Amino acid sequence: MSRPSVSSLAHDVDSFEELGLAPELVEALAADGLEQPTSLQAEALPVIRRANNLFLAAGPGSGITVAWGAALLDRVEGEGDTPKVLVLAPSRDRADYLAQSMGRLADSAGHTVGALGSHWVMPERATMLFGTPADVLAAAKSSGINLKAVEAIVVDQASRIDTFEGMEATEAILEYMPKEAQRVVAAQPITAGVSKFLEGHVKRAVTIPGEDLSVVDAPKRGTVRFRIVTEPREEAVLEMVNHLLADDARHVLVFCRNEDRAADVGDLLTLHGFVAGAPGDASVPVWLGVDALAARAALDGHEGVKVVSCDAPADADELDRRHGTSDGGIVVILAREVAHLRATARAAGYTVVPFPPATSSGSAAVAEIQQQLRSALEAEDTAPYLLALEPLFEEHDPAEVAAAAVALLRKKMPPPPAPELPNTGAPAPAWAKLFFGVGERDGLSTGDLLGAITGEAGVPGTSVGRIDIKESHTLVEVHDEVARKVITALNGTTIRGRAVRADFDRPKRGTGGARKGPARR
Repeated sequence: MSRPSVSSLAHDVDSFEELGLAPELVEALAADGLEQPTSLQAEALPVIRRANNLFLAAGPGSGITVAWGAALLDRVEGEGDTPKVLVLAPSRDRADYLAQSMGRLADSAGHTVGALGSHWVMPERATMLFGTPADVLAAAKSSGINLKAVEAIVVDQASRIDTFEGMEATEAILEYMPKEAQRVVAAQPITAGVSKFLEGHVKRAVTIPGEDLSVVDAPKRGTVRFRIVTEPREEAVLEMVNHLLADDARHVLVFCRNEDRAADVGDLLTLHGFVAGAPGDASVPVWLGVDALAARAALDGHEGVKVVSCDAPADADELDRRHGTSDGGIVVILAREVAHLRATARAAGYTVVPFPPATSSGSAAVAEIQQQLRSALEAEDTAPYLLALEPLFEEHDPAEVAAAAVALLRKKMPPPPAPELPNTGAPAPAWAKLFFGVGERDGLSTGDLLGAITGEAGVPGTSVGRIDIKESHTLVEVHDEVARKVITALNGTTIRGRAVRADFDRPKRGTGGARKGPARR
């Protein structure tokens, strides 16, 4: 799909005031330690304030929430008692989080916020309303909310919505809104469902950034390690500093996005006996930096310096400025920021690896699991699943969550296929044709259904014949002796976000020709 793009303004804009934001919004952002826009914010804010449709090919860590939030609060009037801005989120927790994080900024602009599905008083009267597509659609159908005054809709983390629920509810919500309402979609990476939604429902959208960073390969410059943590990040930074200094680093330079975060990190380090100071101060082991260019200039003549980023660098330039002086630096990030880090690192020419690296094992079974996981990490889009698992990371170590996931998957994996027996001349097995209530409109692929049949029912792929995907359903031929097993295993399971009905394919009266299921006993 070809969409117009906007050139980068990141290094030409030094303040939100230069972007034309109202003074009260500029002050509210400064109170939160946000004074200089990220490159994404510098590009997106003017586009949104002009009421253009926009596709943000970015994710958490790039400053994306402030990009659309501040712009819409500035553009849309806060008067009235029905939603003016509708934000669709992939989960109720995410909707509640966004509403809370946008609260102070909205209040400064005369707006009110609320979220469906959590503890908000009369959220339907908020001028900026947050909710999942399912909750918003249900409320709209029951007249619980009035969307006729909506001037802009934001689809947050659209890839995650598509992966777990599909885009059908989001599409249906558009029917309750004015057709001229502005549409802003944020996704990283872009799934097939999101791409289809953009083509059909977000006409003449500007794309920011104009270049898809997730598929750009720059010349290789080095390696950056990352550690997935939960808030507050300062504890993880303390652990990294202690590790690096014990590993013969002479100084550790800690980068923070703003002065407030740097002060918090400095206080915690001092409390634990690590003296921190400005970059280049040879008398202290830890340096705190906010301005990457100034910090790099102060490093001249110093050796043995290791770098830690307390947050995900906002763009490829910032990543290179922070980590270009020391190979093997560490970035402390949240799970939802992994996709953004991988895209920016690839664009900047850095390889990203987890910290600490995985240990090897001599067990053949363990080695097989590790190889399967490596293949999935390389071939599968894991970003939506990281976002879904993030609440668990606050309760358990990510390594424990991964181990639990592997344990569950191993229980559901089919046994290895039996060796093929020589042909004895036995008659070919009979086939039964099955009906599945999921089809092309759901984004179903042959691999999706074949994997579900072999995985859920535990039947070998050789027992599955022709798979005929229709618009609203799919017909599949399986060996007669496993037909009931497949129906029982798949009936009610979810494939491509849809609960599947499975049964024998029964032809309509008078049509003839379709295969009947075996006689009931």
